[in-house]
Amino acid sequence: MASSYFPGSGDIINLNVGGQRFSTSRHTLTWVPDTFFTSLLSGRISTLRDESGAIFIDRDPSLFSIILNYLRTRDLNMVVVDINALSANTTNTVSSVGGMRVPEAIAASGGVSGPVAVPRQGHSRNSSLDMRHNPPQIAGQGSAWVDPLRVRMVKAHHNWILVAYAHFVTCYRNKDSTGWQLAFTSPYIDQLIERVALNAKLSPPSQGGEAGQKMLAISYASHIRLWGIAEDGSKNDIGTFNLKVSVEYLFFIGSQLVALSSVGKIGVWHAMTQHWQIQDVLPIASFDTAGSFLLLGCTNGSIYYIDMQKFPLRMKDNDLLVTELYHDPSNDIITAISVYLTPKTNVCGNWIEIAYGTSSGTVRVIVQHPETVGHGPQLFQTFTVHRYPVTKVTLSEKLLISVCSEYNHVRTWSVTRFRGMISTQPGSTPLSSYKILTIDEVDPNIYYAIANDCVKLFDIT
Repeated sequence: MASSYFPGSGDIINLNVGGQRFSTSRHTLTWVPDTFFTSLLSGRISTLRDESGAIFIDRDPSLFSIILNYLRTRDLNMVVVDINALSANTTNTVSSVGGMRVPEAIAASGGVSGPVAVPRQGHSRNSSLDMRHNPPQIAGQGSAWVDPLRVRMVKAHHNWILVAYAHFVTCYRNKDSTGWQLAFTSPYIDQLIERVALNAKLSPPSQGGEAGQKMLAISYASHIRLWGIAEDGSKNDIGTFNLKVSVEYLFFIGSQLVALSSVGKIGVWHAMTQHWQIQDVLPIASFDTAGSFLLLGCTNGSIYYIDMQKFPLRMKDNDLLVTELYHDPSNDIITAISVYLTPKTNVCGNWIEIAYGTSSGTVRVIVQHPETVGHGPQLFQTFTVHRYPVTKVTLSEKLLISVCSEYNHVRTWSVTRFRGMISTQPGSTPLSSYKILTIDEVDPNIYYAIANDCVKLFDIT
């Protein structure tokens, strides 16, 4: 039997996996780039051959056949995958062979209990052929194929972790130091999952039937789907909501789920009222959250806010209580915003500091004093060093940082404080100015992505 170890020696590859013979094509093993097999067949890594010249791989053949079948059909010919067994018996190949990427590091850490159910899409038994000739596509990207088991997003909250793939999500929890356990697997979602949100804080008992539930949300196109997960493992499919426009941001503020679109729509679902509400506002250019507040920087130069604690009180009026907090003196677009809650906020609740950047490059700091309650924040300091729109701004205890769109020009200032509150004596002083000349381009729809397509968990005690 001829060996296919060397590149170009033939299109048929003969393998000996744990004593069982496999034959397949070079194309099948290498259609996904930068994998174990592309390295193997290019000679970049060494291997062993048996007496017949077949490539020897010292792994469980029954588990290897799952990977090979995936490479052949681009579909999973299984309903349940035991990640512990797959990870233990295939080592690095689980995350690299043929793009079959699963959170094997979770299992390798010894934490996941039981198998992980991988949802199947609604095709017939011939779905393999359908997938081969009509693979899933990302909207707007032509024939680009989406790896169904590539980790795209990761979210963490308290002792829960959400792992998002192209068409389903899973949740793991670390309970009572017993290790990470699978808590939830979503159904197969036909469209590409673009946003995820997780709230692992228990709902208060006052919220009736939703008390004690963790909340998990995903969005695809204009739709938001929400689930509740109880401590006993039971799942509650709360519903699917439609924002009517593309969902660009999805997050929780307390028990409220918020969906935003830059065209000027806000969608809010509240756990106590079990109500989904949409409200039109001005086009949104930036936003930030602080405590129960959602602040919106809009294109008309105004900063608006919603107090989520007061949100349920006005449901009967169909009003989200979107209130103008401040208006830029130059009427510039609020392109970046950052809120800093000082220790003083916890004492009196009336002290808030906001830094924002504008389309003209101006950076301003406004402050709400306890003495000026009812009159809105007062302008504290203005910086006009940028010549292009500000893309990011951050206000912290010691620093004010801003970035503009011209070569990502960064400016930093030190912040002087007196008893925790920002002070004008001597005020903010420049620290540094520099440009970031190159930044790797990323897909704006992908966030919290894991570079190596694996989930790594670390227990720090």
